[in-house]
Amino acid sequence: MSRIAWLDMLRGYALVCIMLDHMPISVLRNLTLTNFVVFDAAELFVLLSGFLVGLVWVKVAGADGVTAAQKRFWRRAFQVWRALIVGAIALALLSALLFSLELKHTAVWFQYSIWIIENPLGYIATVALMWMQPNLMDVLALYVLLIATVPVAVPLLQRWPVLFMAGSVAIWLAALPLNAMIPNQRPGPGLLFNPFGWQLLFFVGVALGMYREALMRVLKPWSRWITIASALVLLFSFVIVIAARIGEPVQALRDVMFMVHGKIDKWSLDFMRLLAVMAASWLVSVPLSPQFGRMAATTPGRALAEIGRGGLWAFVACVLLSIFGDAMEMMAPKNALGWILRVMIDIWVVVALWAMSAAWLRRDEFIGQYRATRASRAG
Repeated sequence: MSRIAWLDMLRGYALVCIMLDHMPISVLRNLTLTNFVVFDAAELFVLLSGFLVGLVWVKVAGADGVTAAQKRFWRRAFQVWRALIVGAIALALLSALLFSLELKHTAVWFQYSIWIIENPLGYIATVALMWMQPNLMDVLALYVLLIATVPVAVPLLQRWPVLFMAGSVAIWLAALPLNAMIPNQRPGPGLLFNPFGWQLLFFVGVALGMYREALMRVLKPWSRWITIASALVLLFSFVIVIAARIGEPVQALRDVMFMVHGKIDKWSLDFMRLLAVMAASWLVSVPLSPQFGRMAATTPGRALAEIGRGGLWAFVACVLLSIFGDAMEMMAPKNALGWILRVMIDIWVVVALWAMSAAWLRRDEFIGQYRATRASRAG
């Protein structure tokens, strides 16, 4: 399976946005996705992940059979679960270290830094059982559940695609009461990222990855109208965000728009957020695909693509860098110099995320060179 460069670039962009959005006083967070549309990098990450699952499933199942594909994704679910545990431990230890050095930070809840020291086994156990999903790692907790369903769900999607997606929509419609039935550490009902809501976006991505060519043959005669509708949806989404920022002076407009879009809830993935991310996906993958292909060929595009290919390592790295970056920015003075320092820290964490991802991708090469050097010295 040949990689799609601009797809990796968008995955990298999603991780950068997740990192900056979790740094409360970051300057560059004002340029992330959530400032312009009603969805954010979490939707982009889940949709792209589903799309890649669809691509990989078709390749592996076609070459080695469905059983091989199922085994691959059972292993992947375990890998994601393991990354959740390792990331949660690293997150808590980094937070504890920063607090011990009197470096304040608000990107992550302070209680994790206390629990990991006072009761490390209890902390690890509650994360491993997914009774607790530490903030910043909660998207990964959602991803564990989604990937774990793939070996069973995707064969059903292949056999009865229309019926499967109808069932997925039905589960999405009942997401709130279903999620409330899941016991967990939070005082609120169910998991923060409602898996019954977000599964729809994930499996839409899977279906797009599996049937993209067939779907495009069906939709191509209507592509112009779909493009116009998608642009209008994104424009409406942009106006919602801008009007919310303006506030009281445009309250009348906001009230009228609210009658159209209703409550916008990220955690259960409401219809407006779902519609907006699907509209953006169409625009990126169809009319703007050549432009995004050229962007992926630029130096920044290639750097983002390497972040996107960093996988679970890059995700955990972006979480840890957001905590460290937040602590550094909290020390900056509240003046023009402080603003410049925060911009520099923002740039630093982005470059650091790229460097860590690039090093991870080249780990076999580095290990080989290290072993060769040792062997030559020993000889």
